[in-house]
Amino acid sequence: MRKTLLSLGLVAVLGGGCASAAMTTEPNATQPPQHHQPTPPPFEPPTPPPFEQPTPPPFEQPPATPYDGVTYQDPGINPFIDPNVDRESTFGLDVDTASYTVARRYIDDGNLPDPASVRVEEYVNFFDQEYGAPEDDTFAIHADGGPTPFLAPDETLLRIGVKAREVGDRSRPSAALTFVIDVSGSMAREDRLELVKRSLGFLVEGLRPDDSVAIVVYGTEARVILGPTSGRDGGTIMGAIGSLQPEGSTNAEAGLRLGYQVAREQFRDEAINRVVLASDGVANVGATSPEEILARVRDDAESGIQLVAIGVGMGNFNDALLEQLADQETASMPMSTIWTKRSGSSSTT
Repeated sequence: MRKTLLSLGLVAVLGGGCASAAMTTEPNATQPPQHHQPTPPPFEPPTPPPFEQPTPPPFEQPPATPYDGVTYQDPGINPFIDPNVDRESTFGLDVDTASYTVARRYIDDGNLPDPASVRVEEYVNFFDQEYGAPEDDTFAIHADGGPTPFLAPDETLLRIGVKAREVGDRSRPSAALTFVIDVSGSMAREDRLELVKRSLGFLVEGLRPDDSVAIVVYGTEARVILGPTSGRDGGTIMGAIGSLQPEGSTNAEAGLRLGYQVAREQFRDEAINRVVLASDGVANVGATSPEEILARVRDDAESGIQLVAIGVGMGNFNDALLEQLADQETASMPMSTIWTKRSGSSSTT
């Protein structure tokens, strides 16, 4: 009996196991343990989309000057010349720096420079290029070049620099200076006349006893307020400068004509004979264009009396007039004319 019961129990156990195994094959049966699942494929990250360089926004030309009444003359861009067609080139030696100081004023005021005010050569002139000065000759020529991203790979940018002989203050010739100062009503704006007076004061401090200064002022009319005076009488010169006050309209022609007349009267051979014009360039009485004004003073300009133009101000300012006056003078007297602007600073030339 024991054997029978044991056999029946064993059969029951085995039968239950078989029944359990058989149940897993039914449609609604529970899934086998996880380790019985098929191995998933290895992880493959999604392919990123191809990189596209963002398209830069279209170039927008800076707006014209935000200052009222400012006159510029856009110089344009010189074209490339094929040397097989024209292998000779001439150019004027230009020592102007005004365009860079104008740009600096724009940026200081939070604006972009007016494109018409940009004259690239004046940007270059503003900085010391550290050219070596000649020891014996009057001037030295320096040339260097290299590739640039602004040209084709087979093209080279060539720079040519001219360095004049350096002359110390003690070695320079004596100077006969005639200040022609604009005292018209527009010079009251931004304290322009006061800036001119301070700047000329720095110049007077550097005079030597063998230098001389005369002063012509012009508003509606021109007049002499100081005849030729020795540099040793700095107090007298500064007294005349300090007495200036804004008045009247702007007769630049009359001021320059009288200024050249005084300069001719104090002209000295072997001296530096210069007319120093200080103005905002706004001429509204008499001749007003540089061609007309220069036609009246051409003979004096070609006699060796050089013109230095110092411009002040931004609003109601005629950059074109002063720049053209200086450039036309340069045409007849290379390396002699300096057109420089010191807007918003007390430095001078």
